[in-house]
Amino acid sequence: MTTERMIRIIAGSFILLSLYLSARYSNVDFSQPGWLWFTAFVGANLLQSGFTRWCLMESLLVRIGIRRSDSCC
Repeated sequence: MTTERMIRIIAGSFILLSLYLSARYSNVDFSQPGWLWFTAFVGANLLQSGFTRWCLMESLLVRIGIRRSDSCC
């Protein structure tokens, strides 16, 4: 599996997890808005990497040995 596919899987999982946690703990006073900030953080990183072509997650994945994709992302 390449870094491009792993980044998509990780980002999608983070977004779905944070939305789930936001909905799950919406009745608890201390948790509800914080999980939506996590969703915004992931989205902002995706937007930033689209413009700069640099992604921290990709750097981390390459460092642990995941091969880069053949096409530029």
